[in-house]
Amino acid sequence: MAVGEGKVSPDAIDNEVISNGSTKDYLDLAPVPLVDAAELGKWSLYRAVIAEFTATLIFVYVAVATVVGHKRQTDAQACSGAGVLGIAWAFGGMIAVLVYCTAGISGGHINPAVTFGLLLARKVSLPRAFLYMVAQCVGAICGAALVRAVHGGHHYALYGGGANVLAPGYSRTAGLIAEIAGTFVLVYTVFSATDPKRIARDPHVPVLAPLLIGFAVLMVHLATIPVTGTGINPARSFGAAVVYNGGKAWDDQWIFWVGPFIGAAVAMVYHQYVLRNGAVFRSNKAAAV
Repeated sequence: MAVGEGKVSPDAIDNEVISNGSTKDYLDLAPVPLVDAAELGKWSLYRAVIAEFTATLIFVYVAVATVVGHKRQTDAQACSGAGVLGIAWAFGGMIAVLVYCTAGISGGHINPAVTFGLLLARKVSLPRAFLYMVAQCVGAICGAALVRAVHGGHHYALYGGGANVLAPGYSRTAGLIAEIAGTFVLVYTVFSATDPKRIARDPHVPVLAPLLIGFAVLMVHLATIPVTGTGINPARSFGAAVVYNGGKAWDDQWIFWVGPFIGAAVAMVYHQYVLRNGAVFRSNKAAAV
């Protein structure tokens, strides 16, 4: 979630990019090349990949351990009562912490859907996006495996391994819509919280971005736990399914990939082309004239 920096006076004029490339009070970064061969030879790329792996491992460990631990202590229906709020806080709080820790290294994606949305917006290159997604998925598997090691195979399997499954009474269509909507909220928040225009007007935005993104994750969990257990992160869903590998973990796994990717794409289009009206892309064209 790369962010720009900048300060403007309180009476700065709200200038958008226009066709002749006139001045404005903020700077849009040029779109990242789809493939940047030079990037593959830089240590900074691989350092970022390691950061994504580690952050996703920590996230999945804490989040899935919260789900399994809650079920083990109460031995009741999954996420009942105050457990829903506690689990939502675990997911949202951990994302806020990890985005803060890794934003300056990798951008703090920790989610293939976020990476996909930023790829579509030309904020990351294709090789970087691919490596991030692989690192996120492997990190999620390792995080889920660590939960299994802590809680033991019996209890881990008994309490579902924290795997995302479609709740009884909900159709696949309902689950898909829930995942699309939830991921839209998350990725839209990411774009809004890292918008160069907003950062130029309020230098506190980069500091608040991790908190805002974490709150988005928290609120989406409260809304969608009863439907899908809340995926909105294909790596988290995939990692838990791989390690648990039982029950209905694989029955609707496609929902937790297709839904988040669609939601991320819609959020990108909405923010970049509707709210910002393609400012970055128009700016790039104007500079080339």
